[in-house]
Amino acid sequence: MSGQSAESPAAQARAAEDGAVDEALALVNEARAADGRGAGGAGVPGAAGSGGGRAGRAGSGTGRPGSERGSAERSRHADPATATSGTDHPGHPAPTHHSDPSDHRTGSRHQAVPWSTARAVAGRAGRGAAARRGGTAERRVPLDRALGLTLAEPLAALSDLPSFDTSAMDGWVVAGPGPWDVRAEGILAGQDRPEPLSDGEAVRIATGARIPRDATAVIRSEHGRTDDKGRLFALGDVGHGQDIRPRGQECRSGDQLLPTGALVTPAVLGLAAAAGYDELLTVARPRVEVFILGDELLTEGLPREGLIRDALGPMLPAWLRALGAEVTSVRRLGDDPKALLKAVRASDADLVVTTGGTASGPVDHVHPTLSRVDAELLVDGVAVRPGHPMLLARTKEGQHLVGLPGNPLAAVSGLLTLAEPLLRTLAGRPEQEPYTVPLQAAVHGHPHDTRLVPVVVRGENAVPLRYNGPAMLRGIAAADGLAVVAPGGAKAGQEVEILDLPWSWNPAGDDGGAASAERCFT
Repeated sequence: MSGQSAESPAAQARAAEDGAVDEALALVNEARAADGRGAGGAGVPGAAGSGGGRAGRAGSGTGRPGSERGSAERSRHADPATATSGTDHPGHPAPTHHSDPSDHRTGSRHQAVPWSTARAVAGRAGRGAAARRGGTAERRVPLDRALGLTLAEPLAALSDLPSFDTSAMDGWVVAGPGPWDVRAEGILAGQDRPEPLSDGEAVRIATGARIPRDATAVIRSEHGRTDDKGRLFALGDVGHGQDIRPRGQECRSGDQLLPTGALVTPAVLGLAAAAGYDELLTVARPRVEVFILGDELLTEGLPREGLIRDALGPMLPAWLRALGAEVTSVRRLGDDPKALLKAVRASDADLVVTTGGTASGPVDHVHPTLSRVDAELLVDGVAVRPGHPMLLARTKEGQHLVGLPGNPLAAVSGLLTLAEPLLRTLAGRPEQEPYTVPLQAAVHGHPHDTRLVPVVVRGENAVPLRYNGPAMLRGIAAADGLAVVAPGGAKAGQEVEILDLPWSWNPAGDDGGAASAERCFT
């Protein structure tokens, strides 16, 4: 026996989570080094000097002066009505929004990480959190409660489908060559083991009814006629096995119908029921709390006297559910730092999502709160427009916080950049395979950062939409997805990656016929 004692499961899980975070942060440092900025410095969480590559503790020795993000994209909620206007006509290229104040980098001490790196960090953080809790949480639920969940095991047929030879049509089931003498009785669906047929006999049959022994074909009602002597004549050739669904035509018992990670859609519920299931083993939804920040927000009525309607309160919970989350609460905390600190400390959710307050203004309280709870900043700013001041932190073991900018489209950018990869991992959903589509019109780019631009897909092209400023929702409300435009922009006809919106694709995506099913189910 070795003198060394085995690590406890909790210690192993903690090591796995820490390893995933370290791996994610290595990506950040590598990306910055490749960009010529080096892997160290005050702007890099976990840089040299912060100890073994671990994430920098929020506020741990890196002061955040009021000018830290300069005139960075405001994380406060903006009134969409005051943003730059345009037209939704899809034939016009999306304009450059030079008015986006986040284009100015002067005074920034924290270097934003590349967009693709930020998504990778979020996905690996989710894997680490899943490892900490011993893998994705699984739950066996009845079919009527499984909609929108993810399969935690392959869906294998529990019986042949169909489980016996059935009629594919209403008509007559016949034996041997015609004409046929028609029996008086008929065969209905649900009838058990009908009497066998002899050559030259026929009997009326309903769709889905069991085929009698020794039958050779089914003649559709419109393809046959009977005479006054009760004999059946076919109006065309009759092939052996015609319009008979043989046992096991769709699947045999034990066949895999869908893989682990497939989304449970209405069609999947029907398939599972047909294959013999009463309940499904699914991945439990990650639990999310949403904290809406800002004293300027109205929950009803028209904007007035400097107050604006809260767009994120109604939008985020539904969007998070579409991403596979269970939203346990939505709390409006205003600009109260004590309320935010208390809420973060008390939360037992897998993910906390905050809106606004991620910059360094007088009422931007997210960074100070993270410092007070000794959080580890994994991402502190992303080189993407809109949404530059988004952040991701690990607040406690197994829990993360995504700080979204307050501008509505910037918040959507943050959801798809940081929250989606993390929630997808926790929910056990496979990653969407990247795909590209040519742009119908040119899109102006940011000189340094990725742009996410709302598009509609028309035929084989992606059409950029206007109204794509950080405070606007008009473009994304009409969009099929977001085009990922590299720094410098893209020309008409250039292939760009498309991020589908969460209700426009199904991650099952195999040849089982589910690829076109919608994904947005709550």
